[in-house]
Amino acid sequence: MLTFLLGAAVVAVFIFILGRLFGFKAQRADDYAHSPVQFDLRRHLNGPIDCEGIIYGPTGRVSSRFVGRFYASWQGNSGRMTERFEYDSGTVQEREWHLTLSEDGEIQADAADLVGSGSGRQSGSAVHLNYKIRLPDAAGGHVLTTTDWMYLGPNGAIVNRSQFRKFGIKVAELFCTIRPMGAQHA
Repeated sequence: MLTFLLGAAVVAVFIFILGRLFGFKAQRADDYAHSPVQFDLRRHLNGPIDCEGIIYGPTGRVSSRFVGRFYASWQGNSGRMTERFEYDSGTVQEREWHLTLSEDGEIQADAADLVGSGSGRQSGSAVHLNYKIRLPDAAGGHVLTTTDWMYLGPNGAIVNRSQFRKFGIKVAELFCTIRPMGAQHA
């Protein structure tokens, strides 16, 4: 029995290390620094914005679909982005972000439903943010650790992938596309 438990512990540690070295969380903003496409929050998240996406639950199945309407504006390196999400359940969620971008690409992000501030970096064709978000009471009020990546495509569309974790275990994943309102992409 002790051999089995020791073997299970070794396998668990091996899987954890593989995930940290090769998985979603292993990415670094500098991995995208030399991309020919350069993501600038002030340019690419500015004005009216459309968003469509899905959320996968802990079993890997689609648990929700949504559309979003955003509006972002910048004054220098300080930005404000309002979001309105409409889910297939009929639920509406609104959020207002306050973003600060430093000259070296570091980002500070604040919103009312964050626990503390988020931080991240824009580099090359990608933007990365880490933050803790408190779910609405109707969704349990849980605090989830979020890893958020946005990737700029050559046509200006942004693909967003986010993972939400509780106690280190992935409980949800989000995929969405973001683009200037009314823009048509091939």
